[in-house]
Amino acid sequence: MIKPGEEWGTPTTATPDVVVRGDDRALAAAVPDDPDVAPLVRFLHDGSELARAVGLASSAAEEPARGIALPIDAIVTDLGTAVNLVVVGSAPVALRVWHRSQRLSVTVDGRIVHDGPATSVVVANGQFSGTADLAPRGHPGDGRLEVQVYALRPGERPAMRRRLATGTHLPHPRITTTTGRSVQITARDGAVPVAVDGRDAGRVERLSASVRHPALRLLI
Repeated sequence: MIKPGEEWGTPTTATPDVVVRGDDRALAAAVPDDPDVAPLVRFLHDGSELARAVGLASSAAEEPARGIALPIDAIVTDLGTAVNLVVVGSAPVALRVWHRSQRLSVTVDGRIVHDGPATSVVVANGQFSGTADLAPRGHPGDGRLEVQVYALRPGERPAMRRRLATGTHLPHPRITTTTGRSVQITARDGAVPVAVDGRDAGRVERLSASVRHPALRLLI
């Protein structure tokens, strides 16, 4: 959740530029191609993890908005735009002892933060992945991406998964965490799977991601 007392969002009486119905992928589809445009969006969601991170309850009943516009970032990648998470490799929530590590190189803002075996790289704008509090320090409007690289030994993975629900899997000596505005990931042993906001986006050997700040303004 967003930290209590933190100033974020501005009052508005404007009508929304667009109404989006659906999940995080539907919201990401509303991000315009023009990086200088951040439309005011009314999000009538069903099961959005980004909405959960900002404390926006299900809007199926189309309850009146409170009149606050929240600037929301997006993750722009080679494979499309996300508003919540991009996962390269095995998703941490599904990581098992039999998943093999790959040689992954991860660079954040031009700095190499990992170069070696790892099973997973998470690039997060939001906070949650299903029941997991995956990026407990995530803030989807701060202009930065949370980056995590998982290089856990097989025997350490079950305990990590048990802690995901409460966000207490971090800190961990074999989970590298940092933040930044741009991320480059290279898989040196061949293509690895990628998921963009929970959708299978195929396999790649290289992926670039950057934050768009802000991508839209969420009317709550």
